[in-house]
Amino acid sequence: MTDQLVETSQNGAGVLQHRQMYIDGRWVDAVSGQTFETVNPYTGKAWATAPLAGPEDVAAAVDAARRALTGPWAALSAAQRGALIRRLAQLIEPHADELARIETTDNGKVIRETRAQMAGLPATYEFFAGAADKIFGDTIPAPQTNYFTYTRREPIGVVAAILPWNSPLYLLASKLAPALAAGCTFVAKPAEQTPSSTLEFARLVEQAGFPPGVFNVVTGAGETGAALSAHPGVDKVTFTGSTATGIAVMKSAADHLAEVTLELGGKSPNIIFDDADLEAAVNGVMAGIFAATGQTCIAGSRLLVHRSVHDEVVQRLTRRAPEIKMGDPLDMDTEMGPIAFAEQLDKVRSYLDIGTAEGAEVVCGGRRPDTPELADGFFFEPTILTGVDNSMRVVREEIFGPVLSVLPFDTEEEAVAIGNDTNYGLAAAVWTKDIQRAHRIAHQLKAGTVWINSYRVLANNVPYGGFGQSGIGRENGIEGLEAYLQTKAVWVELTGATRDPFKLG
Repeated sequence: MTDQLVETSQNGAGVLQHRQMYIDGRWVDAVSGQTFETVNPYTGKAWATAPLAGPEDVAAAVDAARRALTGPWAALSAAQRGALIRRLAQLIEPHADELARIETTDNGKVIRETRAQMAGLPATYEFFAGAADKIFGDTIPAPQTNYFTYTRREPIGVVAAILPWNSPLYLLASKLAPALAAGCTFVAKPAEQTPSSTLEFARLVEQAGFPPGVFNVVTGAGETGAALSAHPGVDKVTFTGSTATGIAVMKSAADHLAEVTLELGGKSPNIIFDDADLEAAVNGVMAGIFAATGQTCIAGSRLLVHRSVHDEVVQRLTRRAPEIKMGDPLDMDTEMGPIAFAEQLDKVRSYLDIGTAEGAEVVCGGRRPDTPELADGFFFEPTILTGVDNSMRVVREEIFGPVLSVLPFDTEEEAVAIGNDTNYGLAAAVWTKDIQRAHRIAHQLKAGTVWINSYRVLANNVPYGGFGQSGIGRENGIEGLEAYLQTKAVWVELTGATRDPFKLG
């Protein structure tokens, strides 16, 4: 096996890093020889290239994964699989800072967050490494006394993972770690905007000693992902991204009856009652919508505030939001980086036009900053809209940017009704000192995750996923491991007696 080719060259924008794909334990270019550029959202300039995988490259990766599924990988015991996953976790730790810098350069997420995410990756792999040898079947009392019946939990097979651009390695871990623990093999397709960190991570998989074909990475745009989800050699597709793309992935997978896990969009309600600790609640609102520049599926983009404290909450937010430090995402002092790419910036800007046309009032932000040092990047100010209602597009549709819509409510019942008046159901939060109310509302909200007096907290041992158009299935926790297993029932006849061949049982 050879090291990944990371060459450099000059173009009009500066130095470019040229990377290769990882297929069947080898570093390769696309069969076509084509590549594509990725852009640093802080500078607005290309900084790296990756191979543009075509159907032949996707087929090679899937074929490699299928061979590995019944090859040396299948011959390993569950404890040996766990040991390899644990070795990978150990290798991540000394490379965490390097991975964070690559990912921040690719997608503009601030280094203070990517460093925290990378520092937490080993724990996710350790958690599922420990679960690998704890996958048990059951013995089942058969109604017939001459049979011994038991179940086996077996890997679902070849997994195709189509990753998003906002947190590539963090979200890869929630798919790859349980899949490896279950005994599956894997083909990852990072987003075309952010391929570099996943390719760099593949070097660690190689160093850990996984057999060739167990983990593969193909790079490219939507056509590459479509070829992967449609490939008949794929047994399961796991996708994180927009709801529209998730629906297309599900349709494609259905053509060959591949199972799917979909973690899709959200329009999550963040609900503040009049008895809440307003300082803590406002801090939670900031975390929910302006952290990660609002580019997170769980963004608390709908703020529901009791009418009696509505104006005070808005005033606190409009004082606090302009103080957010925007700048170089590789600077630890920066609190909010750029939008990840130009097309997403255009989308965010277009929603401000839509909102104001609908009658929304922009009480904070609403434009690109005019600071000279931010001029080349895809920056957009933290933005707050009032005068909105739940029928407006800016309130109903996922913007995926630092745009907050504030809606007043009068009663608990109204808050729940507004909160649930959405096609999505990924996350929600309740801010109140009344513990009975907190639980009462948490039980009524239609969301896969509900926080009480907090926001944007996740863990590798807690299941995560959505209701409605926010997705299908769960990641993380034991539920996340179950998604990569299938059950086989085994019947053993104990007597050797001949039975009537025309009678069941």
